[in-house]
Amino acid sequence: MKTTACLFVTWAVYSQPAFAQTGDVYGVHDPVLIREADTYYLFSTGSRRGETLRLKTSADLINWQQADPPIAELPDWTREAVPMVRSLWAPDICYFNDRYHLYYSASSFGSNTSAIGLMTNTTLDPASDDFEWIDQGMVVQSGEEPHQHFNAIDPHVVLDAEGQPWMSFGSFWSGIKLIRLDEQTGLWDDEDHEIRHLSTRESPGAVEAPTIHRHGDHYYLFVSFDFCCRGVNSTYNLRVGRSNDVTGPYIDLDGIPLLDGGGTIVLETADRIIGPGHCDVFEDDDATWLVHHFYDADANGRSALQIRPLTWDETGWPVAGEPLALPDPADAGERRP
Repeated sequence: MKTTACLFVTWAVYSQPAFAQTGDVYGVHDPVLIREADTYYLFSTGSRRGETLRLKTSADLINWQQADPPIAELPDWTREAVPMVRSLWAPDICYFNDRYHLYYSASSFGSNTSAIGLMTNTTLDPASDDFEWIDQGMVVQSGEEPHQHFNAIDPHVVLDAEGQPWMSFGSFWSGIKLIRLDEQTGLWDDEDHEIRHLSTRESPGAVEAPTIHRHGDHYYLFVSFDFCCRGVNSTYNLRVGRSNDVTGPYIDLDGIPLLDGGGTIVLETADRIIGPGHCDVFEDDDATWLVHHFYDADANGRSALQIRPLTWDETGWPVAGEPLALPDPADAGERRP
């Protein structure tokens, strides 16, 4: 399950020298990772028309294999809520209330007619008799109405110190939002329909793809600034702020609120790693891992998976380490997101 005890990678993996990731690591966009038993499950955006989500598995975080997606077709409700939907994007997975909660985005590029949905399962093992993804429908929707002036994509769920689930989400428009979830259903809490505001930038500044991670006495809000999806011309970069409360306010290292455009750089373009962004953060007993995609300058700008250690400096701010491994450009094939 996706908690501080859910990832049991040993430092032996981290201490090895960099070598190539193998298997299906290109074409990964907006990754999220979880572990059940001896298998890691990596969910990511479905980039092709009609594709739901992509799923890959690994036993060691280095060697990856393509697996069957959690569902074969777009849920009917997504076509009604978002007529231009062609695939599902930017999933997140979290374990609470004895089941896995897989959240996903239904949208179309450049539009905020969007919605976030939920599927649940009691196991991730397709060989189990209990394996069955059940779609629970829509969590939150955005659109042209004044009260929907945000973008309901890029969900991420965090459990606060009391185990209460919260969902952050957002892309462009009015920035990053937060809602309280019902811990029994995983849907928007009927008794708390407040939309909190966490991060924004003045136009045309872009902020999207939030991840909230609890470490020590703080909650850390990671966001992606600037522009993805442009291959070697992508300008994505990862930023962070922190708060004493999951609902904010989040402040960066220089004391600037993320609601005023603040955000301390965690990771940006370097060498062949172009536009790193849309991260997920995991803790195990020995290490914290930063999972994200980037655009590979050595592979004509194809998106690819990257996993690297995340440590904390003496003042409690996150520091991104070197990647566990880089993919082999020979495996990239033709460029697509």
